[in-house]
Amino acid sequence: MARILIIDDSAVIRQLLTECLGEQGHQLDIAVDGIEGLSMARTGAYDLCICDIHLPKKNGYQILTELGDDRGNTQFIFTDSLPDELYERIQTSTRFACLRKPFGLEQLRALVDQALEKTRTV
Repeated sequence: MARILIIDDSAVIRQLLTECLGEQGHQLDIAVDGIEGLSMARTGAYDLCICDIHLPKKNGYQILTELGDDRGNTQFIFTDSLPDELYERIQTSTRFACLRKPFGLEQLRALVDQALEKTRTV
């Protein structure tokens, strides 16, 4: 299974992701703000990072930008309740995907599977 970093300041979302992805056997690490998440992303070899865009201390896009080439093959899924225009722009990117809140568990699982497939082909 995959090693996944979850960065989200919402306890409810962290719990939902932990339960859903933990049931699938993934190894999960949790960060509650952008600085902690960036530090963990730099020191760990993750297959996937599921990251809220709006975070305390550093936002999700800042994390991705600061990691730059240091992110290796780590795929990113951003979560948030984004406006349609920004959501469409993110969806066309090959570097990351977006999961709009509120999301369903099947939608989450499908996007995680797609992202992990990308790590296997890189």
